[in-house]
Amino acid sequence: MSAATEGVRASRVQRKRDRRRQEIVAVAADLFGERGYDAVSLDDVAERLDVTKGSLYHYFSGKEELAGAAIEALGTTWTQRLAELVERVGGPPAARLRVLMREQLIVAVRDHPAGLGLFLVPDDWPASQRAVIKELRRRHDRLFRDIVEEGIATGEFVVVDADTTLHCMHAAMTQASVWYRGLRGARLHHAVDRLAATLMMLVGDRPVS
Repeated sequence: MSAATEGVRASRVQRKRDRRRQEIVAVAADLFGERGYDAVSLDDVAERLDVTKGSLYHYFSGKEELAGAAIEALGTTWTQRLAELVERVGGPPAARLRVLMREQLIVAVRDHPAGLGLFLVPDDWPASQRAVIKELRRRHDRLFRDIVEEGIATGEFVVVDADTTLHCMHAAMTQASVWYRGLRGARLHHAVDRLAATLMMLVGDRPVS
Protein backbone atom coordinates (compact mmCIF):
# COMPACT_ATOMS: atom_id res chain seq x y z
CA MET A 1 0.00 0.00 0.00
CA SER A 2 1.42 3.38 -1.00
CA ALA A 3 1.94 6.24 1.44
CA ALA A 4 -0.77 8.24 -0.34
CA THR A 5 -3.28 5.40 -0.02
CA GLU A 6 -2.42 4.94 3.63
CA GLY A 7 -2.94 8.67 4.18
CA VAL A 8 -6.38 8.60 2.57
CA ARG A 9 -7.36 5.58 4.63
CA ALA A 10 -6.12 7.19 7.85
CA SER A 11 -8.05 10.36 7.05
CA ARG A 12 -11.22 8.38 6.40
CA VAL A 13 -10.82 6.49 9.68
CA GLN A 14 -10.28 9.75 11.58
CA ARG A 15 -13.39 11.34 10.05
CA LYS A 16 -15.42 8.30 11.03
CA ARG A 17 -14.02 8.47 14.56
CA ASP A 18 -14.80 12.19 14.81
CA ARG A 19 -18.40 11.62 13.67
CA ARG A 20 -18.82 8.85 16.21
CA ARG A 21 -17.42 11.05 18.97
CA GLN A 22 -19.82 13.84 18.04
CA GLU A 23 -22.72 11.39 18.15
CA ILE A 24 -21.70 10.20 21.62
CA VAL A 25 -21.38 13.79 22.86
CA ALA A 26 -24.79 14.76 21.45
CA VAL A 27 -26.53 11.81 23.08
CA ALA A 28 -24.75 12.44 26.38
CA ALA A 29 -25.78 16.11 26.29
CA ASP A 30 -29.42 15.10 25.92
CA LEU A 31 -29.22 12.61 28.77
CA PHE A 32 -27.40 14.95 31.15
CA GLY A 33 -29.88 17.69 30.28
CA GLU A 34 -32.87 15.42 30.88
CA ARG A 35 -31.72 13.75 34.10
CA GLY A 36 -28.85 15.72 35.61
CA TYR A 37 -25.29 14.63 36.21
CA ASP A 38 -25.79 12.20 39.10
CA ALA A 39 -28.66 10.34 37.44
CA VAL A 40 -26.74 9.47 34.25
CA SER A 41 -24.21 6.65 33.94
CA LEU A 42 -22.06 5.49 31.07
CA ASP A 43 -24.38 2.48 30.90
CA ASP A 44 -27.26 4.87 30.14
CA VAL A 45 -25.30 6.55 27.37
CA ALA A 46 -24.29 3.21 25.89
CA GLU A 47 -27.87 1.93 26.03
CA ARG A 48 -29.26 4.92 24.16
CA LEU A 49 -26.54 4.62 21.53
CA ASP A 50 -27.05 0.84 21.36
CA VAL A 51 -23.36 0.17 21.89
CA THR A 52 -21.31 -1.49 24.61
CA LYS A 53 -20.15 0.55 27.57
CA GLY A 54 -16.59 -0.51 26.83
CA SER A 55 -16.69 1.11 23.40
CA LEU A 56 -17.17 4.53 25.03
CA TYR A 57 -13.75 4.25 26.64
CA HIS A 58 -12.19 4.42 23.18
CA TYR A 59 -13.30 8.07 23.17
CA PHE A 60 -13.51 9.18 26.81
CA SER A 61 -11.73 8.20 29.99
CA GLY A 62 -14.93 8.27 31.99
CA LYS A 63 -18.20 9.99 32.80
CA GLU A 64 -16.68 13.29 33.92
CA GLU A 65 -14.68 13.75 30.72
CA LEU A 66 -17.73 12.90 28.62
CA ALA A 67 -19.88 15.34 30.57
CA GLY A 68 -17.30 18.07 30.09
CA ALA A 69 -17.22 17.44 26.35
CA ALA A 70 -21.02 17.54 26.20
CA ILE A 71 -21.22 20.84 28.04
CA GLU A 72 -18.47 22.48 26.04
CA ALA A 73 -19.77 21.30 22.68
CA LEU A 74 -23.38 22.30 23.22
CA GLY A 75 -22.64 25.57 25.00
CA THR A 76 -20.07 26.73 22.47
CA THR A 77 -22.16 25.72 19.45
CA TRP A 78 -25.28 27.34 20.87
CA THR A 79 -23.60 30.64 21.73
CA GLN A 80 -21.65 30.78 18.47
CA ARG A 81 -24.84 30.23 16.49
CA LEU A 82 -26.51 33.17 18.22
CA ALA A 83 -23.46 35.43 17.94
CA GLU A 84 -23.05 34.78 14.22
CA LEU A 85 -26.72 35.49 13.60
CA VAL A 86 -26.57 38.83 15.41
CA GLU A 87 -23.48 39.80 13.44
CA ARG A 88 -25.15 38.94 10.13
CA VAL A 89 -28.34 40.83 10.94
CA GLY A 90 -26.72 44.03 12.14
CA GLY A 91 -28.89 47.13 12.37
CA PRO A 92 -30.31 48.87 15.45
CA PRO A 93 -30.54 47.15 18.85
CA ALA A 94 -34.25 46.32 18.49
CA ALA A 95 -33.71 44.41 15.25
CA ARG A 96 -30.80 42.44 16.71
CA LEU A 97 -32.54 41.69 19.99
CA ARG A 98 -35.68 40.47 18.21
CA VAL A 99 -33.83 37.97 16.01
CA LEU A 100 -31.62 36.93 18.92
CA MET A 101 -34.59 36.06 21.10
CA ARG A 102 -36.35 34.29 18.27
CA GLU A 103 -33.31 32.14 17.50
CA GLN A 104 -32.78 31.38 21.19
CA LEU A 105 -36.36 30.12 21.37
CA ILE A 106 -35.98 27.95 18.27
CA VAL A 107 -32.80 26.39 19.62
CA ALA A 108 -34.28 25.79 23.07
CA VAL A 109 -37.65 24.45 21.94
CA ARG A 110 -36.90 22.64 18.69
CA ASP A 111 -33.20 21.89 18.41
CA HIS A 112 -31.92 21.26 21.96
CA PRO A 113 -34.86 21.13 24.40
CA ALA A 114 -32.93 19.00 26.89
CA GLY A 115 -29.87 21.20 26.57
CA LEU A 116 -31.25 23.85 28.90
CA GLY A 117 -30.97 21.38 31.74
CA LEU A 118 -27.20 21.43 31.38
CA PHE A 119 -27.05 25.11 32.26
CA LEU A 120 -29.94 25.78 34.63
CA VAL A 121 -29.20 23.65 37.70
CA PRO A 122 -25.49 22.84 37.84
CA ASP A 123 -25.28 22.18 41.61
CA ASP A 124 -25.08 18.40 41.23
CA TRP A 125 -22.16 18.65 38.81
CA PRO A 126 -18.49 18.32 39.79
CA ALA A 127 -16.87 21.63 40.71
CA SER A 128 -14.71 21.65 37.59
CA GLN A 129 -17.78 21.30 35.38
CA ARG A 130 -19.75 23.93 37.30
CA ALA A 131 -17.03 26.45 36.51
CA VAL A 132 -17.31 25.64 32.80
CA ILE A 133 -21.11 25.89 32.92
CA LYS A 134 -20.97 29.28 34.62
CA GLU A 135 -18.53 30.63 32.04
CA LEU A 136 -20.64 29.37 29.14
CA ARG A 137 -23.74 30.94 30.69
CA ARG A 138 -21.88 34.21 31.16
CA ARG A 139 -20.85 34.29 27.49
CA HIS A 140 -24.37 33.39 26.37
CA ASP A 141 -26.08 35.96 28.58
CA ARG A 142 -23.59 38.64 27.52
CA LEU A 143 -25.04 38.56 24.00
CA PHE A 144 -28.40 39.74 25.34
CA ARG A 145 -26.99 42.17 27.90
CA ASP A 146 -24.77 43.97 25.38
CA ILE A 147 -27.71 44.67 23.07
CA VAL A 148 -30.05 45.74 25.86
CA GLU A 149 -27.45 48.07 27.37
CA GLU A 150 -26.69 49.53 23.93
CA GLY A 151 -30.38 50.17 23.33
CA ILE A 152 -30.70 51.89 26.71
CA ALA A 153 -27.63 54.03 26.03
CA THR A 154 -28.93 55.18 22.64
CA GLY A 155 -32.43 55.85 23.98
CA GLU A 156 -34.02 53.20 21.76
CA PHE A 157 -34.96 51.06 24.77
CA VAL A 158 -36.87 52.30 27.80
CA VAL A 159 -36.67 49.98 30.80
CA VAL A 160 -37.22 50.26 34.54
CA ASP A 161 -34.09 48.23 35.29
CA ALA A 162 -31.75 46.39 32.90
CA ASP A 163 -31.07 43.44 35.22
CA THR A 164 -34.75 42.86 35.94
CA THR A 165 -35.58 43.12 32.25
CA LEU A 166 -32.95 40.52 31.36
CA HIS A 167 -34.09 38.21 34.16
CA CYS A 168 -37.65 38.32 32.84
CA MET A 169 -36.52 37.65 29.28
CA HIS A 170 -34.37 34.68 30.22
CA ALA A 171 -37.06 33.22 32.49
CA ALA A 172 -39.67 33.34 29.73
CA MET A 173 -37.32 31.94 27.11
CA THR A 174 -36.41 29.09 29.45
CA GLN A 175 -40.05 28.23 30.16
CA ALA A 176 -40.81 28.24 26.44
CA SER A 177 -39.32 24.76 26.15
CA VAL A 178 -42.13 23.60 28.43
CA TRP A 179 -44.90 25.79 27.03
CA TYR A 180 -44.25 24.91 23.41
CA ARG A 181 -43.13 21.31 23.79
CA GLY A 182 -44.40 19.28 20.86
CA LEU A 183 -45.05 22.23 18.56
CA ARG A 184 -43.52 21.99 15.12
CA GLY A 185 -43.54 23.81 11.81
CA ALA A 186 -45.82 26.82 11.40
CA ARG A 187 -47.38 26.43 14.87
CA LEU A 188 -43.98 26.63 16.55
CA HIS A 189 -42.87 29.63 14.52
CA HIS A 190 -46.13 31.44 15.24
CA ALA A 191 -45.76 30.81 18.98
CA VAL A 192 -42.12 31.92 18.93
CA ASP A 193 -42.97 35.12 17.03
CA ARG A 194 -45.72 35.97 19.52
CA LEU A 195 -43.47 35.41 22.53
CA ALA A 196 -40.58 37.37 21.01
CA ALA A 197 -42.94 40.29 20.27
CA THR A 198 -44.25 40.17 23.83
CA LEU A 199 -40.75 40.15 25.32
CA MET A 200 -39.73 43.07 23.12
CA MET A 201 -42.34 45.11 24.95
CA LEU A 202 -40.13 44.83 28.05
CA VAL A 203 -37.75 47.28 26.37
CA GLY A 204 -40.53 49.55 25.14
CA ASP A 205 -40.75 48.09 21.63
CA ARG A 206 -44.35 47.94 20.45
CA PRO A 207 -45.45 45.36 17.85
CA VAL A 208 -46.66 46.66 14.52
CA SER A 209 -50.38 46.00 14.16
